[in-house]
Amino acid sequence: MAAFSYRALNPAGKTIKGVLEGDSERQVRVQLRAQKLKPLMVRSVADREAAAEAAGNQGLFSRSRRLSSKDLSLITRQLASLVQSGLPLDEALQVAARQNRRESIKGMLLQVRSRVVEGRSLAQALAEHPKAFDHMYRAMVRAGESAGFLGQVLERLADYTESSQHTRQKLQMAMVYPLVLLGVSVSVIGILMAFVVPDLIAIFQNSDRELPALTKILIATSDFVSSWWGFATLVAIILAAVGFKVWLRDDKNRMRWHRFLLRVPVIKDVLIEADSARFSATLAILLSSGVPLLEALKIAGQVLGNHVLRASSQEVALAVQEGSSLARALERAKVFPPLLVQMVASGEANGTLSEQLNHAARNQERELEMMLGTTLGLLEPFTVVFMGVIVTLIVLAILMPIFDINQLV
Repeated sequence: MAAFSYRALNPAGKTIKGVLEGDSERQVRVQLRAQKLKPLMVRSVADREAAAEAAGNQGLFSRSRRLSSKDLSLITRQLASLVQSGLPLDEALQVAARQNRRESIKGMLLQVRSRVVEGRSLAQALAEHPKAFDHMYRAMVRAGESAGFLGQVLERLADYTESSQHTRQKLQMAMVYPLVLLGVSVSVIGILMAFVVPDLIAIFQNSDRELPALTKILIATSDFVSSWWGFATLVAIILAAVGFKVWLRDDKNRMRWHRFLLRVPVIKDVLIEADSARFSATLAILLSSGVPLLEALKIAGQVLGNHVLRASSQEVALAVQEGSSLARALERAKVFPPLLVQMVASGEANGTLSEQLNHAARNQERELEMMLGTTLGLLEPFTVVFMGVIVTLIVLAILMPIFDINQLV
């Protein structure tokens, strides 16, 4: 059976959309009429995907569609519970699809189910949706199916996805207030310079008296911001940002940029801690799910965001393939934190590598949170002080000529 998307009229004349399973479009139309619905359009989800890909776009059911961490975690948790309760995999996929309210996800799950019913493994069925289920996810599912404990692996995957989402949300929430404060400060200063200051200093521009240097600077800055030069500068900044993103599409340019970031003191530490924590957690969950070390290293290296670190992880995998221990290969790379190398060495020595990698990931996440908390905690008072200094300078530039007039009087 395949998944079909449909559009139909209900008895009230309202158009509704949905997804149904059937052997053919004709059978789906019969199902719709049995539900007192008048079918307007019935189309195979697979055909719809092919048409979307041929058109070069990402349609509602496009295979290039990504799943959010929340949706992926929910689907994985549902499948884990259903499989562990003894429900066959195809029925578990069908139940998970029915429980999902989003038609795009429902269609994708039903399509995965149709592949499973045809005789494919779950990992093979998920491989048709590489953007939704990444390489690590499919490798763990494949290992779970091979070892016969798919439910436990899915449960572990759900835990991993939820913890990653929780960590990401904590970091994002910690960054919201300082960034909003900085944006508001810059906006307020821009409005003052463009609309308020010109009216206040207009009374001094026609005066024959020599204006203070601070007032002259304020007048020049205000004229620049309120003129077309200010607008041109803003447009130039936006175009430069767009051009930089286009420049980064080239792999060599991206590698140069990432190598530069690893030379900036504070940014270097944040990037290494974040990527090392992600690398350790991914490697730990792969090893504990039965994935061989060499394959786990190749998969875990793909989750690294910095391309320099990703290239180093590939060198680590190559060294392990040639017979080196993981700890020695990580130490030779000279980019991973010493704590990670020590814990890996300890895990290799006593046979608890996955547990030690889990401990290393948690330690690095705590250090990353502390580092970002300290940095963002310093950004807040800095922004307030910066705002206060700028406003004070504006006020002084306006009051100084007034003080001079009062002294003359």
